[in-house]
Amino acid sequence: MSKNILIVEDSSTMRSLIVSTLELLEDIDITESPSGFEALKILPLKKFDLILTDINMPDINGLELVSFVKNNQAYKSVPLIIISTEGSDKDVERGMALGADEYIKKPFKPEELQSLVTKYLEK
Repeated sequence: MSKNILIVEDSSTMRSLIVSTLELLEDIDITESPSGFEALKILPLKKFDLILTDINMPDINGLELVSFVKNNQAYKSVPLIIISTEGSDKDVERGMALGADEYIKKPFKPEELQSLVTKYLEK
């Protein structure tokens, strides 16, 4: 049975890169969201096994999305990985404190992302 992944990223170029990296994995179904606001509309539509989000987005930023997901009974058990250019210790600490499971700095190595995604989908 395939696993559902939600990718929340406002840059279409970065979203395409993430999708092409993850499409190499087997049995996954990817849903793309161009914004945090759209992600909030998509979340109730299906059960997601993993969420990947950027931080810097125009409407609802990634940290607000992490907070919403981790404070919502329906989604709080869904693993969440932040992928961001914001990679200072303070940024990472804030993301993890809000409940993110992992934090990857852009640019990332495709193998690193694939490995992390596989780790959380196998749990």
